[in-house]
Amino acid sequence: MAETVRIRGGEGGAVAALAGQVVRVTDVAGGQVGDLFAFSAADPGEYASAEHTRPGIGKLFPRPGDPVLTNRRRPILTVVEDTSPGRHDMLYAACDPARYASLGAAPGHRSCAVNLLETLRAHGVVPVTVPQPLNVFMDVRPQPDGTLASYPASSAPGDFIAFRAELDCLVVLSSCPMDIRPISAGGITPLELAVLAG
Repeated sequence: MAETVRIRGGEGGAVAALAGQVVRVTDVAGGQVGDLFAFSAADPGEYASAEHTRPGIGKLFPRPGDPVLTNRRRPILTVVEDTSPGRHDMLYAACDPARYASLGAAPGHRSCAVNLLETLRAHGVVPVTVPQPLNVFMDVRPQPDGTLASYPASSAPGDFIAFRAELDCLVVLSSCPMDIRPISAGGITPLELAVLAG
């Protein structure tokens, strides 16, 4: 194993992956949603994009064998293994300060958008936007009437989703701090982000 980062509940972290290496996201305690981002090492202006991936794979939720496409429609990651129930939302934007303000949270509530920006700055990257993430373990289900229903994450302790890096990239993960809407089961808990030797 080349590198493992334990991400505390509600915070963010990152690993650098080379093309061909496997990046694994593990739900340590179970029931924790994570916002996953990936940026090309050659040009951080190219990044994993849920809005480009959905039409690219013709699915709302990725499965093993599916690529995660960038905003330039190139594969940056490919799902290679998933031991969870397979619910990984690609519809919701990253939570941000405006979202928490609209829900009545006190100023300063942590968010996935702020976690992303803080983590990128720590790695010397200044993004121009917060991409729409791949929300690992997040259970969002479109309903027949067109509405969206969100359920607490059903991932069990130790469940993981693994990706093969298709480009050299920086992979950022936020253990989602959303504690107002019940998207994570059992409180806000750690996630593990690992890059495996290729």
